[in-house]
Amino acid sequence: QVQLLESGGGLVQAGGSLRLSCAASGTIFSINSMAWYRQASGKQREFVAQITNSGTTKYADSVKGRFTISRDNAKKTVYLQMTTLKPEDTAVYYCNTIHLGKNVWGQGTQVTVSS
Repeated sequence: QVQLLESGGGLVQAGGSLRLSCAASGTIFSINSMAWYRQASGKQREFVAQITNSGTTKYADSVKGRFTISRDNAKKTVYLQMTTLKPEDTAVYYCNTIHLGKNVWGQGTQVTVSS
């Protein structure tokens, strides 16, 4: 059974930085593409960033240039470095992968950016 566990969320002032981590278990991590999504209160979950097994990255326009996704296959962990945070980045951030054709989600970690 694949499990994803996010950590690193918290409260930060606008302009600040946070690094989120997502530790995976129960999968051959190195072959998985990994992604981060977020869901603000009252809104739909939206794509934030993705990194493939070869290290190719993709970002939502709203975070391009401010967020960086990376991975450490030895630690089975994917990271999201967030800089120049804005109040509109406030959301629950979820780690995601696809395993045997099914979406797998972590429990989420709250990021709150105060103005």
